[in-house]
Amino acid sequence: MAKAKIAVNGYGTIGKRVADAVQAQDDMEIVGVSKTRPNYEAAVAHQLGYDIYTLSDRIEAFEKAGIPAAGTLEEMIEKVDLVVDCTPGGIGEKNKEMYEKAGVKAIWQGGEEHELTGFSFNAVSNYEGALGLDFVRVVSCNTTGLCRVIYPIDKKYGVKKARVTLVRRAADPNDAKTGPINAIVPNPIKLPSHHGPDVKTVIPHINITTAAMKIPTTLMHLHTVNLELEKECSAEDIRELFKTQSRIRLIGQGISSTAEIIEVARDLKRPRSDMWENCVWEESITIHDGELYFFQAIHQESDVVPENVDAIRAMLELESDAEKSIAKTNRALGL
Repeated sequence: MAKAKIAVNGYGTIGKRVADAVQAQDDMEIVGVSKTRPNYEAAVAHQLGYDIYTLSDRIEAFEKAGIPAAGTLEEMIEKVDLVVDCTPGGIGEKNKEMYEKAGVKAIWQGGEEHELTGFSFNAVSNYEGALGLDFVRVVSCNTTGLCRVIYPIDKKYGVKKARVTLVRRAADPNDAKTGPINAIVPNPIKLPSHHGPDVKTVIPHINITTAAMKIPTTLMHLHTVNLELEKECSAEDIRELFKTQSRIRLIGQGISSTAEIIEVARDLKRPRSDMWENCVWEESITIHDGELYFFQAIHQESDVVPENVDAIRAMLELESDAEKSIAKTNRALGL
């Protein structure tokens, strides 16, 4: 059976990871990736064997930099079944007309608005809804992390109310433009934050309120999750439920910080030290006055990567069953 042909438009923090994850699957392949500048990421993509496409007026700049361009962005799009748009937030929406004109399906990331596609995706929560769709948005790292824990809890015990505080990294590790900061920054100052409404684009009936702040770190986000449930359960019940979720990792064994979680990823020899799973501190799972509390850490650079692969599989109808797609993606990544 021929592999699905995929392009990644934007080979940055998320794009490079999505490209590698797609290339690891046995039912899809990367036809090309796009870059607008012949920088170190473009050079590495070339060394890894990816065909690089760019804007028509940038081809000469790539050639001068010793990075051969395989063609224009439009030419790349004409060769594929689906484009994963990993361009910066606010830019990706401008590409929709180009994708429509070429007649290809497209996935956008959480930096774009839900209205761009009308469908926001999380594999465990609404995989079946993406079957055959032309345009899908994979929600942000924080929203992905929240959907992964809230959906199974709601399915089994019912979530009456969710209250979440997000402690956010200030910048990605390679982002010298944005950070570091020497401050704690309410983000945004106006409450509640946008994260709750974003969860509702995936799980519409959830009653959720969120607040967020940025702090001087680049490693991960941390969530304090508080859920009021419809049915009674114990902390042990929640632990056992989380153990059934392949993209939730219960952590303990002396791990007390996000730094140690990233060290675990390094020790596991994960590519780029990625931690694709939610990392929930097992000891933090507590029922107090009938409400559930726990801490979880979210690796902002990588947790949406397997979701993009599953979205591809759903949209191209390579697999109709969510559990089978998730298992297939996980196996290929080593998750």
